[in-house]
Amino acid sequence: MFSLHKTYTTLPSTPKRSFATRLQYPFKTIRMARSSIEEISESGAFARSPSTFRNVISRDPNTPFPAESGRYHLYIAYGCPWACRCLSILKIKGLGRAISLTVVKSKWERTSKNDEHIGWVFPVSETEEPGAEPDPLNGARSIRELYEIASKNYSGKYSVPVLWDKKLKTIVNNESSEIIRMFNSEFNDIAENAALDLYPLHLQSHIDEANQWIYAGINNGVYKCGFAKKQGPYEEAVKNLYDTLDKCEEILDKQRYICGNSLSESDIRLFVTLIRFDEVYAVHFKCNKKLIREYPNLFNYTKDVFQIPGMSGTVNMEHIKRHYYGSHPSMDPLGIIPVGPNIDYSTPHHRERFST
Repeated sequence: MFSLHKTYTTLPSTPKRSFATRLQYPFKTIRMARSSIEEISESGAFARSPSTFRNVISRDPNTPFPAESGRYHLYIAYGCPWACRCLSILKIKGLGRAISLTVVKSKWERTSKNDEHIGWVFPVSETEEPGAEPDPLNGARSIRELYEIASKNYSGKYSVPVLWDKKLKTIVNNESSEIIRMFNSEFNDIAENAALDLYPLHLQSHIDEANQWIYAGINNGVYKCGFAKKQGPYEEAVKNLYDTLDKCEEILDKQRYICGNSLSESDIRLFVTLIRFDEVYAVHFKCNKKLIREYPNLFNYTKDVFQIPGMSGTVNMEHIKRHYYGSHPSMDPLGIIPVGPNIDYSTPHHRERFST
């Protein structure tokens, strides 16, 4: 799990240390490659680091990254909710012909022969794992290699999503909250569903506010539960998680979606966590106080969003479960995947009773 970002042929024996530690050797400082599970504060709480590639695609033709059909490529993992935010907007906006897509393998594997870092990798062939494909652009073996192509001195996480510029052969952006905004507005001249606006002007302040508490309590909240290393931070995260789920349940008792009776960006951001909750987070992240299917409004709301045309194709539960249960050996060393509960999200949701 712990690994060296730069490696040398001979190193003195040393114990494993925190990802944040830099190992000191004569004349050299060696940075350690890391993954999100290692981002733990001194208090034992999970502390997510910010994304690093923050360029913006614009409809302005004079920008370094103009919104051109066929120029950009999205790398995602079905297991990653942040990446699936981007996949969801790409699908429901009808950008599949304008922006190409590659899906990595579900389970983390070694990303280099020179160290022990594990992360997202590509299959060697399309038959290795259904739903995953080799990298068609750079022939990369891992997402890590894409980061190293884009920046020789990169020392952050090798995360998905990755929005890649085929022309400049670099990463445009790896921050999902910014990528979904670009997909929502900047490609409208070539989007098949340009009329759909998930961030309309009259709701922007409401959406921004909802995004903040949904992220803190739910999206990142489940990770703060699952990756906590001490009881205190875990219990604090669980309380915040269920307080926020209760808040959602109350809102959805009065309206169809989080910010009113029309679908917004906030719903996509919430959905990617809810769809994983009962199948993964309840067990793997110890979020078992109450299941989503025990919340009448939240459960039907999840089914409602799932049944939006294009959304079901963003959910590959086999990949999702293989990723979580197979990629965190410090949490689940045996990697045994639970057989259930296999929830059917295609059943009636009755959310259409709210006016639109």
